[in-house]
Amino acid sequence: MIKSRSFTIIVIGSVTSMGVLIMYFLPISASSQVLYFPKFNNDHSSAQSNSGNKNDNSTVIWSKRNTTTNETSLGNETDKKSESTKTGAATTNITSSYRKFDKFAIKEIYPTRVGGREWYVNMHNPINDSIFSIGSDQSITKQNDSSWRISNPEARMNVTTPHNSKQWKNVEITGYIKVISIKNRDKDIPEDIAWLARGGTHNDDARCNGTALIGGIHVDGSVGWKKEIWFTGGYTDELAKAKVANSLLERWIGWKVVMYNINNNTAVKMESYLDDNNTNHWVRVTNLTDNGGWYADTSDKKFYSANCGKPKDYIMTNSGPEVTFRSDNMILDFKNLSVREIQLPATYSSP
Repeated sequence: MIKSRSFTIIVIGSVTSMGVLIMYFLPISASSQVLYFPKFNNDHSSAQSNSGNKNDNSTVIWSKRNTTTNETSLGNETDKKSESTKTGAATTNITSSYRKFDKFAIKEIYPTRVGGREWYVNMHNPINDSIFSIGSDQSITKQNDSSWRISNPEARMNVTTPHNSKQWKNVEITGYIKVISIKNRDKDIPEDIAWLARGGTHNDDARCNGTALIGGIHVDGSVGWKKEIWFTGGYTDELAKAKVANSLLERWIGWKVVMYNINNNTAVKMESYLDDNNTNHWVRVTNLTDNGGWYADTSDKKFYSANCGKPKDYIMTNSGPEVTFRSDNMILDFKNLSVREIQLPATYSSP
């Protein structure tokens, strides 16, 4: 009789230029483990050009696709106004006539644009992908339901731009997660899940590259958006806040974040969607437009000390080399992550 096994992939910081692969089999009560020692490099272009036999799990869509979307069915743009930034936490059923499913049979909110790029996580072995990384201090373990558990309570899973390709900008970012446990119950430590884009490496050596639009959902079921103009002194207050679900603990939910430029690239539209019951039924839970007036929540002295050359209410219409799936202060399982370059609604025409 063959007993079922799970296996773990542990990624550890590079100690040698050669990879080491160790596999051993244990009884059903234990796991067989695969240890992988990649060479890490913050220079993504170098990493891509030396990716060995790793796959690039991205494709470009060239065929003509149905891009008809009933924009009005997505609900009205709401509610209050923070200076010139419109914000709404709008829970709206999606009744658009556009209905297409992605590689994982997940409903798309917007179609992939013609010539646009799609990326999907390799569910057989996520780290076998030249443009996907989980960091040198992370480990992931395959579960019985074929999802993957990430062990570090501060997860940063990055999808970079393929070599010689345009950076990510107008995107729909999707993933399913299950929160297993909270690491620290201190009320001052956030319990966040967030998909973010429009930035690069976040570290003290390149603070001005650390930009992001951050669409988040908290473990208590509340949602909202933040903007990061530089790392780490350029964060804004959270807008479009709302309580839209019960606790996320020990259950699967789907989370989508959408961002695209409007008004000839002078403003940004941000939306997030929740599949609260893991049934592929998506509800829009935030609807936010940034056209100015959304300021960093720091003093002028601190904000301008970074010398990034950006105003304090910088509108993040720029593209960025990385898309990040982030979680803080929790252990979670994930599956079916994806990033797609989207076709803008007919109402807008910015590229």
